[in-house]
Amino acid sequence: MTIQPIRLFGDPVLVTPCALVVDFDKELRNLVADLTQTMQEAPGAGLAAPQIGVPLRVFVWDVDDELGHLINPTLDLSEEMQEGEEGCLSFPDLRYETPRAFRAVAKGWNMYGEPVTVEGTELLARALQHESDHLDGILFIDKLSKEDRKSAMKEIRESEWFGVAASQGISPIVKVSPHDTFGRSF
Repeated sequence: MTIQPIRLFGDPVLVTPCALVVDFDKELRNLVADLTQTMQEAPGAGLAAPQIGVPLRVFVWDVDDELGHLINPTLDLSEEMQEGEEGCLSFPDLRYETPRAFRAVAKGWNMYGEPVTVEGTELLARALQHESDHLDGILFIDKLSKEDRKSAMKEIRESEWFGVAASQGISPIVKVSPHDTFGRSF
């Protein structure tokens, strides 16, 4: 298990849809362990593989003392909506009210290839949706109202983590993942 650097907004891997996991092997188990350790160190409520530069459909969560992971997830969402503050480890210190379904049922597989169903409301439902979105290249700021997104982008441009690099003409740092990227270069 290794704590990995978290990719920040601006890195192309964050907006690129991920590939399905086809091999449920030791490397996948190592990826789940790295994601879990990185999320807990951050600390965060969830972390998706592209956030550490791995373009695979894998994420982990730690919500209400429930630690879990899901591979190749699909979601069924309630029509009932919730509003709540949401942030993302790829956007340090940025938090905005973000609309999400109140209830989510996520189906996928665990790291051993066994089927898993996770049902959650409120914060767990929010985490399942947020992390699943990452796997499709969708960021939480994409869910904001036009006004909030404009405010968020202004806050991002003025942030230390984004502003320092931009003022020096430096693009976001792209680091090589220790995990197999299956021929995809990011």
